Amino acid sequence: MTDVGPILEARGVVKRFGPLVANDVTTFAVYPGEVVALLGENGAGKSTLCKILFGYYRGDTGEIRVAGRPVTITSPREARRLGIGMVFQNFSLIPALTVWENVALFVEDLPWVIRPAAVIRRMRADAERLHLRVDPRLPVGRLAVGDRQKVEILKQLLGGARVLILDEPTKVLAPQEVEGLFRTLAALRNDGYAIIFISHKLHEAMACADRIAVMRQGRIVATLQAHEASEATLLGLMFVDSSASSEPPAPSPPGEIVLELEKIATAPDVGCAVLRDLSLRLRAGEILGVAGVAGNGQRELADVILGLRRPSGGVKHLWGENATRWSAARIRERGVASIPDDPLALAVVPILTVRDNLVLGSGRAYYAGLGFDWGRLAAAMDRCAAQLGFPPLAYNARAAVLSGGNLQRLVLTRELSRGPKLIVALYPTRGLDARSAASLRGLLSEVRAAGAAVLLVSEDLDELFALSDRLIVLRAGRVAGSFLPAAFRAEAVGSCMVGAADAA
Repeated sequence: MTDVGPILEARGVVKRFGPLVANDVTTFAVYPGEVVALLGENGAGKSTLCKILFGYYRGDTGEIRVAGRPVTITSPREARRLGIGMVFQNFSLIPALTVWENVALFVEDLPWVIRPAAVIRRMRADAERLHLRVDPRLPVGRLAVGDRQKVEILKQLLGGARVLILDEPTKVLAPQEVEGLFRTLAALRNDGYAIIFISHKLHEAMACADRIAVMRQGRIVATLQAHEASEATLLGLMFVDSSASSEPPAPSPPGEIVLELEKIATAPDVGCAVLRDLSLRLRAGEILGVAGVAGNGQRELADVILGLRRPSGGVKHLWGENATRWSAARIRERGVASIPDDPLALAVVPILTVRDNLVLGSGRAYYAGLGFDWGRLAAAMDRCAAQLGFPPLAYNARAAVLSGGNLQRLVLTRELSRGPKLIVALYPTRGLDARSAASLRGLLSEVRAAGAAVLLVSEDLDELFALSDRLIVLRAGRVAGSFLPAAFRAEAVGSCMVGAADAA
């Protein structure tokens, strides 16, 4: 990096959204043949800076340089012409079209008469070299999430990108897919590409990057060589106060059975796993962890418990009552809370404000005459946000403009402010920065100690081992194994997840 200049550089970039200063970046640069991790907590300004580099936003002041030359990037199309590509968290693929058709729609240098074989040959050359193998003739709608991400990367590379911006790329990947992505990044670096890797996960930044730029409150506060960085150093840079949280309270002995599923089965449905003969019990004051490779029935299990999916067989009991046919509203009224993995799609209305979304599902508690007691609502939500260690909520902001992590904060605040007796948490820390994730884990321990029951679905085995009183593994819609804390070992649980061994 010392003998060549930056391929992409930002100088003095400031971006405001009304009174909010989202970016105030003195300098940021990426060189050919390197991976720069852009690290910071949720709302630190990482995505905003990269969207400015990609032409999605325009900075209020500042200068962008490509290969040392000042440029004006007015749109993503202009950024692509300058060799800058960006893969967002939400993919822009057309599910009904094949992989090669999606790529052909994006690449501008193809002839008027497109020959599928020629496009496929171009794709395969890059796919083999960069560990991005995917069947080009399959419809995108039939691909796993990890394979869709590969298509998005191939699209950018075949479109001429020499700088590739990846916005939280591991957020949508199962743990076993992350290693494959890192191999691809290493191959791209060796081919001279420049990579900007947006993340809030310290271990991932340290594992794949050459340099780490840390953002806080819209500013880049430090840039370090990855081999010189430590988790303690990075945490100290990311947060004004990175002091460790207090020990969570000790759990009480498990109490009454809150949830019991007996031989639950679900009917086949497009894009859904089928539950088969699934039985479990969950008691008050207990966290039951659920592990499994993505797509083995985790979401369908949560939907059955929450009343979003009716079982085709078996019985569901809540607090000893047959709740198999209860509506989702009735289940919620009885004290069941939901923390979904995709808040924008499953838990909020994007066009409504944060304040309006906080009322959803809990409005009766804040009725005052003919309207809502907004002051009481705000006080309850502020109290819960403070317990979680979250910053104050921006009540008047529309949900659609919030980052993924801030959307998750909104949902967590709303759900946990109700004092639920049963919490169904589906990948609850996905999208949260290190401090917010630690606060949430602490709070789940606290509500467990206070007598609530928690069903915790996670892809992070360390998280499951740290929090769970018991652990089950789902595979092909069945409980493939059950583990007590003395048997919490990654090799044992991992083998059960992939079918190498079952545990009783």
